[in-house]
Amino acid sequence: MTSYIHDDFLLQTAAARDLYRTFAKDEPIYDYHCHLPPAQIAANHRFADLAEIWLGGDHYKWRAMRTNGVAERLCTGAAAPREKFDAWCATVPYTLRNPLYHWSHLELKRYFGIDSIINPGSADAIWREANAKLAGLRVHDILAANRVAVICTTDDPADSLETHEQIRRLGLKTRVYPTYRPDKALGVNQPAAFNAWLERLETAAKTSIRTLDDLLAALKRRHDDFHAFGGRLSDHGMETALAEPCSPAEAAAIFASARAGRAATPAEWAKYGSYLMLEFGRWDARRGWTKQLHLGAMRNNNQRLLAKLGPDTGFDSIGDFPQARVLARYLDALDATGELPRTVLYNLNPADNYVFATMAGNFQDGTVAGKIQFGSGWWFLDQKEAMEWQMNALSNLGLLRRFVGMLTDSRSFLSYTRHEYFRRVLCNLLGAEMERGELPPDRDLIGAAVRDICFANARSFFGLELDPAFAI
Repeated sequence: MTSYIHDDFLLQTAAARDLYRTFAKDEPIYDYHCHLPPAQIAANHRFADLAEIWLGGDHYKWRAMRTNGVAERLCTGAAAPREKFDAWCATVPYTLRNPLYHWSHLELKRYFGIDSIINPGSADAIWREANAKLAGLRVHDILAANRVAVICTTDDPADSLETHEQIRRLGLKTRVYPTYRPDKALGVNQPAAFNAWLERLETAAKTSIRTLDDLLAALKRRHDDFHAFGGRLSDHGMETALAEPCSPAEAAAIFASARAGRAATPAEWAKYGSYLMLEFGRWDARRGWTKQLHLGAMRNNNQRLLAKLGPDTGFDSIGDFPQARVLARYLDALDATGELPRTVLYNLNPADNYVFATMAGNFQDGTVAGKIQFGSGWWFLDQKEAMEWQMNALSNLGLLRRFVGMLTDSRSFLSYTRHEYFRRVLCNLLGAEMERGELPPDRDLIGAAVRDICFANARSFFGLELDPAFAI
């Protein structure tokens, strides 16, 4: 019987197969945005079993399991690992046409050499075979086997960078860098959590924070610390960009009220956040960093389960927020003073694909190729159909060959197969157009574009130091 995940998986034409095997398959991985835990890299973590590495922290799978009638104890609860694994195997047959079906079988094949179709009948054999392989497979083995050149983790300015220091001393070929994500600095609408976070930031920055100027000084110090560790990216997760006029005095008053325990109104929050976001943009520009804006998620919709399980547990959705005008104002405000950094724009609502693709074109200035990027399909859009939507919009309105390509955006070390998945989708898209005569039958021309998108563009764009094995 032919393996489900075979050599031609997703590659529907001879041209697509040639592009993938010749130009995409063996390119290193440049994972410039993810949520991998640095502590597991520092410790060269060995996973106890398949449930830990496959289901731990994976809210994609938890959502599918809940939809299939699986009790919470088998998703995020205290059930035994084998019970959770069996519940997932019972769910997989119901995920047909969901990307989880592709991803799960691809992960089994690539990491464990298992060709079985996942279902309750195959669960016992999969559990035994995969766990036997896991006994000799640690985090560093996974990174080496996947030729991962770069990992950019996602880090709060209040986080200690000690774990990154431990990683740096390991001398891994995979370079691991922190990404500066100061979302909690905007939390003046939730003063209890905000003030608790400020205490953590005081410790990390080794300073006291009483005023807005103190806060900005502490955040700038941490920005400098991230830079010293090699970090060259920032990231912000918001419903929309923020670009409300706000004077220093207004921002200081809003901060002082929150410090005193009064929650900012929505209007005050937007003004204060706008003030900080301009500051963050200026810092990035001066340091030559790249700013990432993840826009459009409607988070924590289920308040009952948010209170019980916390955030990032699978209760978020696509939001339908207006994006164009405020994003234009934010980018324009930085551009007007020559302080717009390299920027990657990610939208979560596919209705905004053309908005974001055209917005990127508005602020290219000839200083850096593809300075403003329309980022890859993100979260609910990181599957075959939506990857094609994103690349089609970018192709129609910008320069696909300048695209910095795929990222994992994942907490799982098994997610490097998403780069393979993306590369197969990319090659299938271009190969089909070559065979239809919509692109020239020039494998070197199209192949060079594939290589650029898979790795070379990210290597040049982000400017991170690489191991010499990946630097050329």
